[in-house]
Amino acid sequence: MNPNTTCTRDVTVNLDNGLHLGPSSQIVRVAQKFSSQLAIRKGDRVVDGKSMLDLLTLAAEHGAMLRLEASGTDAAAAVDAIAQLFERNFVIDPPG
Repeated sequence: MNPNTTCTRDVTVNLDNGLHLGPSSQIVRVAQKFSSQLAIRKGDRVVDGKSMLDLLTLAAEHGAMLRLEASGTDAAAAVDAIAQLFERNFVIDPPG
């Protein structure tokens, strides 16, 4: 794949308490599995999706619209993986 591939996807924060510490840590953990750069945008504010502190400064409340923006060789996979967290409301399927 082209090393300059860029992918974006819009997601909505559906968590009652917004994007707090737990979900932010899941985003960082998943994002760090990919070599692509990941930015998360809320309005005019853009933060590094691989930085816990940056994510928390977004103060993304319930109902907030965010844009995932990844660039790199595995950008599509990175955006898909992060978007799935939002789609599942950050619930990880139990093993078995």
